Amino acid sequence: MPKKKQPGDIKPKVNNPNVLGLRAAVVEQAITDTLESNYMPYAMSVIVSRAIPEIDGFKPSHRKLLYTMYEMGLLTKPRTKSANIVGQTMKLNPHGDTTIYDTMVRLSRGYGALLTPFVDSKGNFGKHYSRDMSWAAPRYTEAKLTAICQELFRDIDSDTVDFVDNYDNTMKEPALLPTTFPNILVSANSGIAVGMASQFCGFNLKEVCDTAIAYLKNPDCDLSETLLAPDFPTGGSLICDPAVLRDIYNTGRGSVRVRAKYRYVKEENLIEIYEIPYSTTTEAIIDKVAELIKAGKAKEIADMRDETDLSGLKLAIDLKRGVDPDKLMAKLYRQTPLEDAFSCNFNVLIAGMPKVLGIRQILEEWTAWRTDSVRRRVYFVMARKKEKLHLLKGLKRILLDIDKAIQIIRETEEESEVIPNLMIGFGIDQVQAEYVAEIRLRNINKEYILKRVKETASLQEEIEDLEDVLGSPKRVKKIIVDELSEAARKYGEPRRTSIVYDHEIESYTEEDTAEAYPVHVFLSREGYFKKITPQSLRMADTQKFKEGDSLRQTFETTSSAEIMFFTDKCQVYKTRLTEFDDAKASILGDYLPVKLKMDEGENVIYAVLPGPDYAGALLFFFENGKAARVDIAAYRTASNRRKLTGAYSDKAPLACICRVDEDGELVAYSSEPRCLIFHTALLAPKTTRSTQGVAVMTLKPKFRLEDVKTLEKSAIVNQSRYRVRAIPAAGALLRQEDTEERQIDLLDSE
Repeated sequence: MPKKKQPGDIKPKVNNPNVLGLRAAVVEQAITDTLESNYMPYAMSVIVSRAIPEIDGFKPSHRKLLYTMYEMGLLTKPRTKSANIVGQTMKLNPHGDTTIYDTMVRLSRGYGALLTPFVDSKGNFGKHYSRDMSWAAPRYTEAKLTAICQELFRDIDSDTVDFVDNYDNTMKEPALLPTTFPNILVSANSGIAVGMASQFCGFNLKEVCDTAIAYLKNPDCDLSETLLAPDFPTGGSLICDPAVLRDIYNTGRGSVRVRAKYRYVKEENLIEIYEIPYSTTTEAIIDKVAELIKAGKAKEIADMRDETDLSGLKLAIDLKRGVDPDKLMAKLYRQTPLEDAFSCNFNVLIAGMPKVLGIRQILEEWTAWRTDSVRRRVYFVMARKKEKLHLLKGLKRILLDIDKAIQIIRETEEESEVIPNLMIGFGIDQVQAEYVAEIRLRNINKEYILKRVKETASLQEEIEDLEDVLGSPKRVKKIIVDELSEAARKYGEPRRTSIVYDHEIESYTEEDTAEAYPVHVFLSREGYFKKITPQSLRMADTQKFKEGDSLRQTFETTSSAEIMFFTDKCQVYKTRLTEFDDAKASILGDYLPVKLKMDEGENVIYAVLPGPDYAGALLFFFENGKAARVDIAAYRTASNRRKLTGAYSDKAPLACICRVDEDGELVAYSSEPRCLIFHTALLAPKTTRSTQGVAVMTLKPKFRLEDVKTLEKSAIVNQSRYRVRAIPAAGALLRQEDTEERQIDLLDSE
């Protein structure tokens, strides 16, 4: 019986054995083995050695360039040609001069991609906000390190970080740079690896330092108090949503929206845009506006041009006569990159492993790493002082008899015996003896030796202090805090990106060019909605509902009216009737949870037509007997938001909602059953939508408020029995003749 082939068996197969006199063998191999042996090393190299930044905020290409410039003395020396820097960096970075120069450009002040640039550039380095403006060749530009780089390389020679071999093992380079501030949060950074990516937005240096200090003092501090929002070098206005920022701070993922800044020049009837979102370019904006003009969607614009010069960015939009600049910009914000989103993905390498971290986790990793760097520096300094103290103690022995030391050296016949003889003569070790033997002849006097010996006491005190630092985490934290405070004081700058909130932004809606016409709207209990014209309704007025469904509300209004839908998840959805097509009575209509993209399991319970002035109030009645009166104007928003959370209180189950345009009497029913008639004037309006309101009906523990309706729609006969002048009240037990069932029975008997 032939042996069955196994998947792992490898068999050579010979094809064309005599082609050009050579024998070629093709080896069959599983694709998974090929990927593992060939592709995985490449993938890991891209992740670890190219695309993902480490805790110091730099990728390897950044670190190699900056360290080369530091070794060239460009922290204090004048600028040198960029070509010279690129050539020197190739000793550490073998990926070619073009990639090295591109890295330098992106770190430069002239390019403007960083809030805190590390390269002080001279010449044409292009601009981050321009897609087409290319930078000059490296032979024409010059560069050096900026002053803030002192914080990157402070005490780098004091064993604060590890050094590793370069690619050909001829030089040493730092594995990380000992940054004294969390540069990982300050410098914007982006990279695409294999199977993952990283995208860091920049934060203001002073805010980051203040946040790190607050974290060191209290790890449970509220980060949003000091770290207000991302800050971008191109400025603009960040539309702040506290919930979104909180999510980014906690998870390291999310996106923020940034819009351009503009000013209206009345004398010339034009708009000047002088700051744009960080994630776009001037060319992309102009191209998109040109598309709108060609499509006839921006008829208000006469011309648009780029007037950027040495004074900074400027895009000019010439307006036609009578155009409202604010309304035009609101339209351009919606339809062009003048308002754009910046996605955050805080993926960072921690001990060689990529991790997506929130702000607090990043600060935790950075403080742990920085604490280790400071301790290594203190230990290094202490070791050097101990070595010096050890030498001075040997010198102190010489002070007892200088002549004896001279005599030993003079009477020793062989040079190799000088050190052993000094060790024997004074009882010192070899290191001390060599130090004594190397003293110059002019320094063999009591004055010199006494001066050196006086240092012993101060050195001993310094060493004891350094040992105390190593044993005190509190003192190490204080060193880090002092360095953060100093960096913020010396290099901190005001925010460039201003912060605006939704309610501060004026929104303009496109006016419907079609003439508004009367319509009837119908809302069913299952959430189906129909908009029907009077003509269609006259032809067929019998409404079709799903089996088990029935009518909840109906209104007469116009086809362009605004409408609000309240749901059982304490949310309200705002839209216009223009979003719904005209329907017929014979169809079910639009299913609102799908039409309005509601959350899973969310259902509509009430609809309101607010009108243009948002007049009137809503009364929310809860099963615990409380009621809240909220003005409809509380649901007016400056922006064109379609969904509002916190529409009403979630502290108790909702019984019903009533609209009040004019105060009048209402009837409340409980499950006992009891009934209560009260005047709506007794309910004062509340300023917040999520208020719990005040007690209206006093209920026994096992009963609840069931329903509320107007007095006209109730079946109450003995009204005086249930009417009260003050609330809360228990109401009176409901009599049979005051129930709806009794009224129906009487009608049937007739």
